[in-house]
Amino acid sequence: MMDTTANPAPLGLCAFGMTTILLNIHNAGFFEQNSMILAMGIFYGGLAQVIAGIIEAKKNNTFGLTAFTSYGFFWLSLVGLWVLPKMGWAAAPSNAAMIAYLSMWGVFTFLLFFGTLKLNRALQFVFASLTLLFFLLVAGDVTGNPTIKHIAGYEGIICGASAIYTGIANLLNEMYGREVLPIGTVNNRI
Repeated sequence: MMDTTANPAPLGLCAFGMTTILLNIHNAGFFEQNSMILAMGIFYGGLAQVIAGIIEAKKNNTFGLTAFTSYGFFWLSLVGLWVLPKMGWAAAPSNAAMIAYLSMWGVFTFLLFFGTLKLNRALQFVFASLTLLFFLLVAGDVTGNPTIKHIAGYEGIICGASAIYTGIANLLNEMYGREVLPIGTVNNRI
């Protein structure tokens, strides 16, 4: 039986990319952390990616399931780390706790990067730049140097833009039945 389920990768990649850009415009110092970032983290970066991951499971794509669902819950947990203390439900995470949190996500992303070696060059760039982003954020927290956080913000904008490009390339290439935007295909699975 032929799988007629739509490709969820463009949704997941665009949700990740747009939310990442908006948070990192803040990290780069252009505006304060606000409800726009929180709402994007919950609804687009969070829920939309979880939905994309669940659809990837239906398509038997373990990598897509793992990546989209994990990063969807990353966004939901990050918003929780910001909001729960403000609601009085939990203590704010310490600097050491945030270093551990971001370090684990950096290691996880680095490990997923190896899976992209079987997929395409565009995803390789997304995961390599995301790994770098997490470790720049860790370095900013370890040193307390705001310049490193600002650099991380600019790098995060590049990472997010690469995810949007990859998502739109997947969408347009599928719609037109040919390569409209190159992604450096190794295996067109996601």
